Amino acid sequence: MYNLGKGGLTYWSPNINVVRDPRWGRALETPGEDPYVVGRYAVNFVRGMQDIPGHEVASDPMSRPLKTSACCKHYAAYDVDDWYGHTRFKFDARVEERDMVETFQRPFEMCVRHGDVSSVMCSYNRVNGIPACADARLLSGTIRRDWGLHGYIVSDCDAVRVMTDNATWLGYTAVESTAAVLKAGLDLDCGESWIVQDGKPVMDFLTTYGLEAVQKGKTRESDVDNALTNLYMTLMRLGYFDGMPRYESLNEKDICSHDHRSLALDGARQGMVLLKNHGGLLPLDPKKFGAIAVRGPHAEAPEKIMDGDYTGDQLFSSCCCTTYTSHATTHHVLTCYTFSWMKFVNAGPPCRYVTPREGISKDVKIWHHANLTIYFGGINMHIEREGNDREDLLLPKNQTEEILHIAAVSSNPIVLVILSGGGIDISFAQGNPKIGAILWAGYPGGEGGIAIADVIFGRYSPGGRLPLTWFKNKYIHQIPMTSMELRPRPDHGYPGRTYKFYDGPYVLYRFAHGLSYTKFRYESSAGNGTAVTLAAGGHCKQLSYKAGAVDTAPSCPAIDVASHACKETVDFNVSVVNCGDVDGSHTVLVYTVPPPEVAGAPIKQVVAFQRVFVKAGRAATVGFSLKVCEAFGIVEKTAYTVVPSGVSTVLLENGDTSSPSSVSFPVKISFST
Repeated sequence: MYNLGKGGLTYWSPNINVVRDPRWGRALETPGEDPYVVGRYAVNFVRGMQDIPGHEVASDPMSRPLKTSACCKHYAAYDVDDWYGHTRFKFDARVEERDMVETFQRPFEMCVRHGDVSSVMCSYNRVNGIPACADARLLSGTIRRDWGLHGYIVSDCDAVRVMTDNATWLGYTAVESTAAVLKAGLDLDCGESWIVQDGKPVMDFLTTYGLEAVQKGKTRESDVDNALTNLYMTLMRLGYFDGMPRYESLNEKDICSHDHRSLALDGARQGMVLLKNHGGLLPLDPKKFGAIAVRGPHAEAPEKIMDGDYTGDQLFSSCCCTTYTSHATTHHVLTCYTFSWMKFVNAGPPCRYVTPREGISKDVKIWHHANLTIYFGGINMHIEREGNDREDLLLPKNQTEEILHIAAVSSNPIVLVILSGGGIDISFAQGNPKIGAILWAGYPGGEGGIAIADVIFGRYSPGGRLPLTWFKNKYIHQIPMTSMELRPRPDHGYPGRTYKFYDGPYVLYRFAHGLSYTKFRYESSAGNGTAVTLAAGGHCKQLSYKAGAVDTAPSCPAIDVASHACKETVDFNVSVVNCGDVDGSHTVLVYTVPPPEVAGAPIKQVVAFQRVFVKAGRAATVGFSLKVCEAFGIVEKTAYTVVPSGVSTVLLENGDTSSPSSVSFPVKISFST
């Protein structure tokens, strides 16, 4: 796209904010609620965007060439867009340092340290009173000095102007806001809209007010020099001035190629999560159903529904997804494997495909010709998007009523397909036997139609697991979205957040829930556990214990991870047995559970994961090597990351509530003086 003059080489992506609250409108852009999973996503996203084969590392990182420049955003503690008048432009995220280290900063630290990202974007909001883009401790102190950023820091678009016009931070003028962000370590101001300020046309503040800030002594010329150095070094690494011969031959033939579309299809299929499959309704057997009715507001889904937000330029029509309507209107008599925009055709007996355009929504009798109904529901960009948080976790009322009505009069249980980014309270469907199967498709992109059909008709066995908890709507009445705490607050009556700190009754589908067309069982020989001894080396830290949990605390309750060499590992294998008659993929998630006597610790936390393909009736061995400091470390209330002494637990759960399987073993950790 760059060679064709249709794109640049710097991409302000990925969004790696943790989904703290299920109402957040931008949950669809992110990898979920677990900081470790989000961080691993960030590392792999960035490496895929930036790395040139043979140049993954360099003695001088600032000279390492880049394919494109990625940007991890939005730093930091940003996850309120517009909730009942609390907007991101004025919101002050009051965050405890423990939560900052443990949750809000961790994906960004992984992105910079392990992904070697070339850019980080600071957010609109304030953090404990200070705008994120003007906080020297967060920017130059943490991102650049502590984590070692090799690149530039950019503001979210118009964030510097927001400091003056919206947040009105300290009553700063445009010149003072410009000086503040430059001194804090900002290198680039994304100015998104032309405005007139102080009689001047303004696009971005740094360009407009930077010179005046220097002339008035508000900032130093060296601050400007540093910003320019970081920007131009990134451009040089991209070959912006000298070219990048390795990629100069790329042209339109390399866009939307067969390999690329196959990858998009595989990504969409891997991302599908089977939430319910009562009585094994799915996969559908085309021999059993003569006609299929496709219903619901997304039954004629336009590209915007399929793609979500922030899609690339549709330069080539061959890359656009096919909607229900565009495919269905010319194919009313289809094979049983085909419906609507899904473009999935396979040999089979002819069947009747009944479209919404034939009046189903107005006349129930018409779709009585169908032997099965697939309902495509969910939400869209009117409900969840940037700048708009959700008011509740429910489906639109008309959808709920229509689904229940269709299910009640259908001769067979119906299939419900949900398109959404965030979780939805569909308790009414989960508990209804006439709604036999529920598939969460997310916003599956241009090849998503084929992917959904592949899953529904058994060409692909689903293996996805939920990246976030699906709460019941009652949960949001327990806690305001503006409360930033992750742990429960009994003094306020607030429950905890995410699977790490909430184990209450208002969960519909737990984090990592996901069914398959087969059954997976875990086996491991590590049941007796293991013991690890670490050298304390004078780096002991105090540990918070539950009241009455220990009579006498050990002389060294925990060690400081930052001061330890951290070379010790816990190694083990797990056998993943496919007990069914269908080949399938399965994601093995490894959790650690802190010692039960430790106060304020997570219920459990993801520390590793691998995806494995297992043939029916066979088993696959998956090996893990857990670094003790990383896998068993917790963040104390003092904000130190420590490894606690005592007995922790390694836990693996298959995520299948219909056929649960888990293995666990204890790990006793002690310290030598």
